[in-house]
Amino acid sequence: MARLEEKHMSRADLARATGATPQAITRALNDTGGRGGTIPPLWAAILEALGLELTAQPRTPGDREV
Repeated sequence: MARLEEKHMSRADLARATGATPQAITRALNDTGGRGGTIPPLWAAILEALGLELTAQPRTPGDREV
């Protein structure tokens, strides 16, 4: 994943940063077996009803890092 490379992070680093397991990170990023990479059905319905889609973008300088 390009963003991980830009941040000089591995999937294991991302797992440690999020408190998840490396396997959960891989499932989420690859959406393997329907066990990750999806949003809860209620949020999917809310976004659909409002004609919205979920996107991610890099923060701009000055945005708070978590």
